[in-house]
Amino acid sequence: MVVAYFVVYNRKWLYFEIMGRRLLRELLGKMLKYDVMTSYGLVLAPSKTVLTQEHLDLFRQHRIHFMDIITTTVQDDEDQPVLEVVSSPNTSELLVQQASAYAKQLFERIGTEQKIPLTEIKSELLPIVQQAAEQPNLFKLFQAVRAKDEYTHQHNIGVGVLSTLIGKWLNMDEQEVELLTLAATLHDVGKVTISPDILQKPGKLTPEEFREMKQHTIRGYNLLRETAGIHFRVALVALQHHERADGSGYPMGLKESQVDRMSRIVAVADVFHAMSSKRPYHPMMPFYEVVRRMRSGLFGELDPHIVSVFLDNMIRNLIGKKVKLTDGRWGEVIYINPTDDTNPLVKIEEAYVDLSRERHIHIKEVVV
Repeated sequence: MVVAYFVVYNRKWLYFEIMGRRLLRELLGKMLKYDVMTSYGLVLAPSKTVLTQEHLDLFRQHRIHFMDIITTTVQDDEDQPVLEVVSSPNTSELLVQQASAYAKQLFERIGTEQKIPLTEIKSELLPIVQQAAEQPNLFKLFQAVRAKDEYTHQHNIGVGVLSTLIGKWLNMDEQEVELLTLAATLHDVGKVTISPDILQKPGKLTPEEFREMKQHTIRGYNLLRETAGIHFRVALVALQHHERADGSGYPMGLKESQVDRMSRIVAVADVFHAMSSKRPYHPMMPFYEVVRRMRSGLFGELDPHIVSVFLDNMIRNLIGKKVKLTDGRWGEVIYINPTDDTNPLVKIEEAYVDLSRERHIHIKEVVV
């Protein structure tokens, strides 16, 4: 009897699972009437979104029941503008968008309550960050995490994704990568205590404002170490991610091995994401300039091994990519010069340009 019950139960479960998947597929191309959100309030897709396969995959991942997805037609909603989908964004872009929206809500709550909902973050936010880091096209991933607006919240997610990627490249074990993802995503949590006037100031900070800004490391550390169940290294990353190997960083001026390895990884991801994004006080920096400055230590002395692993993996992925050069021309990277890897051979129509010889021309942007 027990065996028969489980067979019937499993068949019913399988039936409803199959039916649910079929009904979800029927939603492709339809427009949402209401937001689709998780039980924690994370908006997976706002109203007026035209559903793509990537949205449906996201709904399945979060166990959204098809009965909770209400769609509409243009006729039902004639007084509202229709969101037209010209092209479907890649999965990483959708994941980063959702994670950034969640991070905005999350950090606002932390700022108000002065408490970090660790269980919620682990179950709702971190799986999205980890899945985004699985994007096989590295430059599509960079495009997805690059902050274009709402810099503060997009930065948290971008650094979380990039740090996860670096951790895997460094062959860290799965548990340590998970801890790194958490620490990197919360590395700037102390900024909830900093005035928006300082965070969003379009110009250079005054010495007084910069002193206040630097306090986010200490305040983030205090918030995290008082959180029940948090690993001490997560709090250390919040405290140390602006330290530099030569002692020029803050808040304590630590050097080399005094800084936790995870903090050194997050420092590299933090610098790359910040320089590659549009910020309130600084435009997006060209690709070649970010690489040059990271290699030469112009952002402070970062861990050379971590920088090397990150940049080597990135440059290796340049082959076959379309690039825009600083002279305005478009081309394709054909060959990486092993002795001068930031100046590859580029094919432009039927001609070839060796950037190691044409020293006045550089890669401004990698196009995906």
